[in-house]
Amino acid sequence: MLDLHTHSSYSDGSDSPAELARKARAVGISAIALTDHDSTLSHEVMAVACAHEGLELVPGVEVSLRDRSFPKVVAGREVPRNVHVLAYYLPLDLTHPLQKKLGLLRGDRDVRNLALVAELQRQGFERLTLDYLADLAGNVHSIGRPHFARAMFRLHPEIVGPVSDRAWNRLFIDWLGSDGRAYIPKTSMPIEEFVQAAEGSGTLFSIAHPLVNYMDDTTSIERTMPRVFASLRERGFWGIEAYYGGTDAATRALMVKLTRDAGMIPTGGSDYHGTYKESVRLGAGSSGDLRVPDEVLDELKAVRYSTPA
Repeated sequence: MLDLHTHSSYSDGSDSPAELARKARAVGISAIALTDHDSTLSHEVMAVACAHEGLELVPGVEVSLRDRSFPKVVAGREVPRNVHVLAYYLPLDLTHPLQKKLGLLRGDRDVRNLALVAELQRQGFERLTLDYLADLAGNVHSIGRPHFARAMFRLHPEIVGPVSDRAWNRLFIDWLGSDGRAYIPKTSMPIEEFVQAAEGSGTLFSIAHPLVNYMDDTTSIERTMPRVFASLRERGFWGIEAYYGGTDAATRALMVKLTRDAGMIPTGGSDYHGTYKESVRLGAGSSGDLRVPDEVLDELKAVRYSTPA
């Protein structure tokens, strides 16, 4: 069993890499990708932890990018769609062009977090500060939306109410999500710019939780996804996160079929964040029945080693 979408305390997850590796082994995971946001700084620590637990580690990262090919209508006008991208087997050398793009994205995140603090304070969350968030995250550069959410519940329950799974989801919809009252976009970097920086490196790209990224209220999976997959394939993607822990078995089966029809690899993972998403189980997702087959990793490796450098 695989889990190719997880987060640690180096990003917006609650578990240290060592804790994550121990839990992965305990639930029967054989190979894992630590896909912290915008950074591979956790890789060396995770590599030691995985070696200790007898797990195969897939180098990975998750980034937010803009897709101009499938714009979204916001306030009556079209804007590039914000999507999440998973990159596997990316270069770890910090001088590589792709790592320099990650550095730019981390800078964008820092600027966005400052703006988000100011916006939330303006809307009544006066006790929420950047210093408080940095203490939650461990450092100022690891702050993500789950840290904002936890701070909002702790510091201002009079606004958001007591914490619960339902209230947590509601907070993201009402405040921090793309249609929320305090939403601030993280980046303007297009997909093509990031993918191009990886040219010749053996990096494999997969679109994370594609239904979250591309499904709008008036569209259907069967009508929308084939066009999206074909476009992503043309732009250098090999994978689609069809085995996603936030969907049910029937939806996953349909997504796997559509991915195969597009000539792409159905990747998968839980999107585990530890206690920041308590309903999401490592390896099993929020559905509880996620199982990403080992053959997926074999297919990724076959593409990686057959692609000319």
